[in-house]
Amino acid sequence: MTDRRTQLAQNLARVEERIAAACAAVGRKREEVTLIVVTKTHPASDVRLLAELGVRHVAENRDQDAAPKAAECSDLPLTWHFVGQLQTNKVKSVVNYADVVHSIDRVRLVTALSAAAVRQGRELDCLIQVALDVETGDAGGRGGVAPDGVVALADALAEAQGLRPAGLMTVAPLAGPYAGRPRAAFERLREIATDLRAAHPAANMVSAGMSADLEDAVAAGATHVRVGTAVLGSRPRLG
Repeated sequence: MTDRRTQLAQNLARVEERIAAACAAVGRKREEVTLIVVTKTHPASDVRLLAELGVRHVAENRDQDAAPKAAECSDLPLTWHFVGQLQTNKVKSVVNYADVVHSIDRVRLVTALSAAAVRQGRELDCLIQVALDVETGDAGGRGGVAPDGVVALADALAEAQGLRPAGLMTVAPLAGPYAGRPRAAFERLREIATDLRAAHPAANMVSAGMSADLEDAVAAGATHVRVGTAVLGSRPRLG
């Protein structure tokens, strides 16, 4: 366990250096960017070590991994983010532990999540996942809503009990005009986020960037970066 703690500490230090350098390169303050460590497929023991090392934001992308892990770590001072595509049949479980949901992409999900949040007496911050491999109509291969559907979905969130429109999330697209161009993709997200804030001023979170492209995300104004492999290393999938 000591070796694992040392490994995580070293990895966190390297990621911290990358974020700090990326902020400095574009004249941003380091505190403007929140690191979310994505712990998918890694055990609760790693989450405990991360908490000891000062991490306060952790994320999961599958409820079947997240629910037991969050329960085991419920005594820790952590904010839990759900970042994976969310099916409506999982919302009752997700609202038990998630503080922020990053993957809102349809009104039906808003309705289901709102009902579950009200039943649990909880209020969740919700980010709209934006698909940047399309501009209009149906979303593309990595989930999300097309840019032209963002404001309407934010309006639905604002009207839903137990939910708050908190901002936007995206994943660098594998197809379309931004494929292989994460910096351009994240700049497009910044434009969409600016438009969204005109209608919903409090929706100021911009979740973008992962281990491979966090610098591009920071340069484009991301407020939150989601880093997994660079902190925790590779691990075979569970289940």
